[in-house]
Amino acid sequence: MPPQRHIAHFDLDAFFVSVEVLKNPALKGKPLIVGGNGQRGIVAACSYEARKFGIHSAMPSATAKRLCPEAIFISGSRGDYSHYSRVVTGIISDAVPLFEKASIDEFYCDLTGMDRFFGASQYTRELREKIIRETGLPISYGLSTSKLVSKMATSEAKPNGFLEIPAGKETAFLWPMTVDKIPMVGKQTEMQLRSIGINTIAQIAQRGPDALERELGKWGRRLWEKSMGIDDNPVEGWSEQKSLSHETTFDADSSDGQFLHTELLKLTERNAYDLRRDEKLTGCVTVKIRYSDFTTVSKQEVMEYTALDDVLLARVKALFAKLYRRGEKVRLLGVRFSHLIPMTMQMNLFDRPEEKLELYKTVDDLKARFGSAMITKAGALKGRKEE
Repeated sequence: MPPQRHIAHFDLDAFFVSVEVLKNPALKGKPLIVGGNGQRGIVAACSYEARKFGIHSAMPSATAKRLCPEAIFISGSRGDYSHYSRVVTGIISDAVPLFEKASIDEFYCDLTGMDRFFGASQYTRELREKIIRETGLPISYGLSTSKLVSKMATSEAKPNGFLEIPAGKETAFLWPMTVDKIPMVGKQTEMQLRSIGINTIAQIAQRGPDALERELGKWGRRLWEKSMGIDDNPVEGWSEQKSLSHETTFDADSSDGQFLHTELLKLTERNAYDLRRDEKLTGCVTVKIRYSDFTTVSKQEVMEYTALDDVLLARVKALFAKLYRRGEKVRLLGVRFSHLIPMTMQMNLFDRPEEKLELYKTVDDLKARFGSAMITKAGALKGRKEE
């Protein structure tokens, strides 16, 4: 018989806001909004004080201003958020043998078996206290036998709290809650469930898997499993080495600066396309050069998490400039993105004021429909014409 699972879910509370308060304690307790302040601005994150006015992420900033005229707007700093995310990742990595970085501010930890030595409950509480002590950031956690129940427990524990659901008590915890509390149940599914008289998780369970599958398709059966706390999804081990990369070997070795920069642009563009298709952000860029004598060198740089071509290309060019031995002929160039994490809605919204991410995603869709060769940046196109 397999050992009883112990899965912890950690979530940094109002992460962007908490980092801003850490940088400027005078903001504590204020209705704080991280996001664009202009007419087209979007709320990326907001403090619990701002939420009392009905403000939430993805809301237009103009609406947020009407709801709370005294709200304080901050454009935010992606670099600071990436830094603190890495600090927390380091603490968890040192303490837990298997963990998953689910986003910039969210982690799953598999503590199965550790209860024989420490007690999963005590160990998780001590880990939370250590994170708070060493970073100054508030963090909440849920602890149960599954990722699903732990995540829902964290939501109930917020802000800055914890909730532990013992084995066998999953349905007692879940059933009183409304259906919108289930992860991945959006407004459309919620309305569909309510239209057939289902308002609570208990009512999902009572409906039964067969009836729900007839009414909602395969998703209905999965919904019933969730209502019963059934979830055996594993904690996917996270590694900074997981990466996306592309490289190209030239037909003829070259020391032409314009040609080499054009190739770097193409490689960066291909990597960024793959990154967004996988709904990921990267936090580390590596450039690789192989010279005509087969000497191979590489250089990497940790950076703010992003999926934007212009930001990534600037880092790639800077790394190449530091690495390249001017005048020497190059046989191969490579670009690699690592430290990959899922792209969350908040990080997506963080790019919305300039609408760059939306632009790049539109270009990605065109490439998917018509082929990557049909649309590219002017710099790469110029290089192709010259070739």
